[in-house]
Amino acid sequence: PHIHYVVPGCAINKKQNICIRPGSDYLVPGAALNRLFRGKILDGLKKLGFSFPQHLYKIDWVVDCESVGKGESALKYLSRYLYRGVISEKNILSDWQGHVTFRYINSKTGKTEFRTLPGADFLYLVLQHVLPKGYRRVRDFGFLHGNAKKVLNQLQLILVPKIRKHPVIERPVFICSTCGRPMQIIAICVFINQIHVRNRSPPQSLLPVPAQ
Repeated sequence: PHIHYVVPGCAINKKQNICIRPGSDYLVPGAALNRLFRGKILDGLKKLGFSFPQHLYKIDWVVDCESVGKGESALKYLSRYLYRGVISEKNILSDWQGHVTFRYINSKTGKTEFRTLPGADFLYLVLQHVLPKGYRRVRDFGFLHGNAKKVLNQLQLILVPKIRKHPVIERPVFICSTCGRPMQIIAICVFINQIHVRNRSPPQSLLPVPAQ
């Protein structure tokens, strides 16, 4: 079995209330992460009482840790296992005499390649992506966990969004009625003392008509 982790490229220092970002494109060197991951897994199996060959401590484990930018490519890659099957039906080209031919995209070259395998080997590759009963496909940790709303709000306050500069709205041009040229506004005056309320009389049409 293998596990995919999507790790954010920052962390929160709760004491200083600041966001810590890595200084390079990776969080942990791959060689150091291989040994750390190997030690944690084997130690956990040992505490649970599982027996395993001792040479597992000496071989190199595969841990691929790399930056994927904003994470969009990683989410697209993982979505194939979450919301679709491992391989779509249109990519299975033929099933002839116990051999299955299918096409796939090589993740290293980005090109479409073809492969033919015996039916049992093809099913073995597919069943590697089928979880045992009781396992979940996705688990959220850290600030993405359902009980971490307080940490998520703190992170949102620290990462202040960048406000874009709004374009300056040009004032409308007033044309002089005498010379026809644009006028320049020098000042705007408001004469408050000259504003007064005058009781209006009803319109003439509403006044009573005198009897004749």
